[in-house]
Amino acid sequence: MSNWVKFRHGDTTHLGLLDGGRIEVCSNRLFEPAVKTGETLDAGDVTLLAPFTPNSILALWNNFHERAEAEGQTIPVTPLYFMKPVTSVIGPGETIYRPRGHAGRVIFEAELGIVIGRECRDIDASDADDYIFGYTCVNDVTAIEFLFEDKAFQQWTRSKGFDTFTPLGPCINSDIAPDDLRILAIQNDETRQDYPVSDMIYGPREIVAMISTYQTLVPGDLICCGTSVGARTMKPGSEIHISIPGIGTLENRFDDFPD
Repeated sequence: MSNWVKFRHGDTTHLGLLDGGRIEVCSNRLFEPAVKTGETLDAGDVTLLAPFTPNSILALWNNFHERAEAEGQTIPVTPLYFMKPVTSVIGPGETIYRPRGHAGRVIFEAELGIVIGRECRDIDASDADDYIFGYTCVNDVTAIEFLFEDKAFQQWTRSKGFDTFTPLGPCINSDIAPDDLRILAIQNDETRQDYPVSDMIYGPREIVAMISTYQTLVPGDLICCGTSVGARTMKPGSEIHISIPGIGTLENRFDDFPD
């Protein structure tokens, strides 16, 4: 299993391969073949970081049959997506903060994230695996009232782009097929979301292929596949765990912005 992690050990940051509770330290850069240094660390002795800093973040809306039916949405003829700032990314164990001065609802959304590993433009879905580096867990956080604050313009970037609003990790699995995966969101030990990738309107390979007809995708681009039913409001002090078997569990806390 190729579970790539980025971590801090002492005063330095490293890339490595996580296997169980051990990390094999590597000297290569992400998206390059693994070069193991021979050093192995206990995962409990390091601080896991976001496994990479995305080049750009593209996020889908209305990509699940169950949610579209529940909300009365039509089936889109093409992936519907928006973009999030890369400054919204945090890693495992970091805190999601309510925007300063905001008293409205902030919701979590458990999602599968696609990490692009090779530049691609106008590819076929049958070739997409050649360009996908791997998959990770994403929490696509939303301050929902900002989305509809102006009746003339839905503010997707603003509502979803605050600092700390894109937790991702704990790793990138570069050796996993997405088709049979399930995505779970657990809030304070209670399962809120539990849905299959197979319910996607556009599956991961289709998403990459179709978006590549609109824009060139490059190594480090992150595509969030959208979420299904069950996304909920977070209250200060909430613990949110996004879990995908084979990738791991992304754990974050939600709280008010510190004074």
